Amino acid sequence: MTTINETLAGDFILVGFSDQPQLEKILFVVALISYLLTLVGNTAIILISCLDPMLHTPMYYFLTNLSFVDLCFTTSIVPQLLWNLHGPYKTISPTACAIQLYVSLALGSTESVLLTVMAFDRYAAVCRPLRYATVMHSRLCQCLAGMAWLSGVGNTLIQGTITLRLPRCGNHRIYHFICEVPAMIKLACVDIHANEVQLFVASLVLLLLPLTLILISYGCIVQAVMRIRSAQAWHKALGTCGSHLLVVSLFYGTIAAVYIQPNSSYAHSQGKFITLLYTVVTPTLNPLIYTLRNKDVKGALRRLVRKDRAQQSEKF
Repeated sequence: MTTINETLAGDFILVGFSDQPQLEKILFVVALISYLLTLVGNTAIILISCLDPMLHTPMYYFLTNLSFVDLCFTTSIVPQLLWNLHGPYKTISPTACAIQLYVSLALGSTESVLLTVMAFDRYAAVCRPLRYATVMHSRLCQCLAGMAWLSGVGNTLIQGTITLRLPRCGNHRIYHFICEVPAMIKLACVDIHANEVQLFVASLVLLLLPLTLILISYGCIVQAVMRIRSAQAWHKALGTCGSHLLVVSLFYGTIAAVYIQPNSSYAHSQGKFITLLYTVVTPTLNPLIYTLRNKDVKGALRRLVRKDRAQQSEKF
């Protein structure tokens, strides 16, 4: 077994928050509670969306995909984080590090595109209500979701492979709590300017471009609602789009601060805390936002509970 000061040959050391042992204890509790809430909340959304026929709509089809992405994303990161926070053993094998890098990058990229697809769905629902069912047919929804997943896989195969092929010259100390592209690039013992440019360009394509499309979609929604000049229309639009806007703000606000920032500031503790927000906290808040602010989900949950009680009463 190994500690922060020693490592097996070839293993990486995830330095993380090891210089703040008291903070590690607090973060362990926060990460554990957040992870459990993420598992319960996102699993509940997936089950409710699948079991209730009234939620078999494009919006909840994409929401189910988003919940599945969050489940897999946190599972690729948090168990290893909990293990490192709980004790003195901070190592991760090269294979486990590569898997974490590929999986987390793929799922993060997929979520970015998926949020854009959900914004387009809300645009169609508010701005083209009479043609919504025709526009957002099941085949198009499947193609859009598939495009999100394929973009994530493609991005991770390119960025992940380039990052892992960089020579490290024996550098094994990762000044982070996860194997992430910006942190892994820091280990290279060669000029990484080209890699930094490639990472910045990829961030523009998979972060700023989707965010721009989302803002355009909601700009069209605001224009459509303002033309109606109805308080009821404003309330309906807010109910339809409010949850998605909150999730978009949380996701892009945190992840953009890590991937689109001056590289010299990444090693600071601020970068690790921001990463902690979008890897641990945001996936926990997503199901809470969609359930607490969404009448359809709460109504579906009540129907399922009543149905279960009715079945139980019939047995007796």
